[in-house]
Amino acid sequence: MALTHVGPAGEAKMVDIGRKLVSRRTARAAGRIKLRPETVALIRDNQIRKGDVLAAARIAAIGGAKRTAELIPLCHNIPIDVVEVAFTLEPDGVAIEARAACEARTGIEMEALTAVAVAALTIYDMCKAVDKAMVIEDIRLLEKTKDDVQR
Repeated sequence: MALTHVGPAGEAKMVDIGRKLVSRRTARAAGRIKLRPETVALIRDNQIRKGDVLAAARIAAIGGAKRTAELIPLCHNIPIDVVEVAFTLEPDGVAIEARAACEARTGIEMEALTAVAVAALTIYDMCKAVDKAMVIEDIRLLEKTKDDVQR
């Protein structure tokens, strides 16, 4: 099976999507940051000195998704219609889920994954003064869809 992002001489290349049809595409990604229970309580009670951790992480996740093509060298810059980010406080961490959608010639899974990663990194940054044992883990794609667009 030929790799789509590798040229004949083994060089990296961007895939030409110019002939592909525009489709409605969605992706859901998830991940988690493991925290001490005391840190989760500080987040829940909005007692982290840097501010509202989950609000900052949500804004950062959306911004990160919008900048994915700048961060991942072979990603196409696609028009994003929506990025939604949800957090679930757990006894020993925060579960993160992101959903992104667009109408484009290529998928949006990298944007959803980037949103989760940036949210986790933001939580890490905001809590590093109180928790030295944080672990970002299990970032993964949950689902991606593609539906033809009527034009």
